[in-house]
Amino acid sequence: MHILKILMLIVMLFLFGCVSTPAERAAKQQKEVEQMIEVYGPACEKLGYKQDSDEWRGCILHLAAQDDYKRYSQYNDRPRFTHCFAHKGFYNCTTF
Repeated sequence: MHILKILMLIVMLFLFGCVSTPAERAAKQQKEVEQMIEVYGPACEKLGYKQDSDEWRGCILHLAAQDDYKRYSQYNDRPRFTHCFAHKGFYNCTTF
């Protein structure tokens, strides 16, 4: 019985460690925004947008989204193969 209580305590501590508070999530988002401004802000200024304007912020978001698309589109551009087979009313397709 004692071991069960210890196991339950360990599981509870693990689960509570995985949960983040709204303040922690807000701080993480703020850090991500600051990184985007640091990376893309100078490029948007060179493109002619005035710093801290709505257009400048839109430029930053656009460049960040474009960069993310380029970074993750490699997973969508790969050729996919589908193999299907049927046997006595059973039909199965596998895509990889």
